[in-house]
Amino acid sequence: MAHATHAPQIAYLGGQSKLSPLAVVALRVAVTVTVWSERRRTRLHLKHLDDHLLQDIGVDRLAAQKEANRKFWLM
Repeated sequence: MAHATHAPQIAYLGGQSKLSPLAVVALRVAVTVTVWSERRRTRLHLKHLDDHLLQDIGVDRLAAQKEANRKFWLM
């Protein structure tokens, strides 16, 4: 999940100063929204890559379509 991937960043930011519980929640929400936005953007781009570009990254068209069609909140 996104929290596990970005836990070190959140811990670093949280350790810089005393954050209120509301600030910690806001920080986690911001990180989650950012991760979801990045996933959505990259999956949309993956959907539109040419076959030769997919070959360069070692992904076939079917796998690219399958990944591109996944919901942004799923890893």
